[in-house]
Amino acid sequence: MKVILLQDVKGLGKQNDLVNAKDGYAKNFLFKRKLAIEATSDNLNIMKSREKSIKSRMLTLNTTAQDVKERLDGKEVIIKTKAGENGKLYGSITTKDIAAEIKKQLNVEVDKKKIVLQDHHIKTLSVTEVPIKLHAGISAMITVIVEETE
Repeated sequence: MKVILLQDVKGLGKQNDLVNAKDGYAKNFLFKRKLAIEATSDNLNIMKSREKSIKSRMLTLNTTAQDVKERLDGKEVIIKTKAGENGKLYGSITTKDIAAEIKKQLNVEVDKKKIVLQDHHIKTLSVTEVPIKLHAGISAMITVIVEETE
């Protein structure tokens, strides 16, 4: 029996794949758990239109990510904060702080979850290269400069 997978099924295939499955396996396991639907002509047409919409959405996300990368790549963001002796900060600079300063200084909206800090947070006065993962395979690199306020 030909079925269209609605989710990844280990040993059978990935989501949206058209695969052959034994009748009993399809009826008793895949259909009951809503992991697959029967590959009728209507369902195939629905899946094709869904694939087209997914591809067009991915294309727009890709172009948007490329635009943001061009606007961010190589730019500097200066964050001023209080610091104690030896350049240690009283708090720490988080991804939320960096996203807010990017919005304020560069006028670009970036989700804080896309900012990657290797050492969790910045805790000293320093210059740090911070990657921002915008989309699959597209990332920008910014420089975060942490300075002491006067």
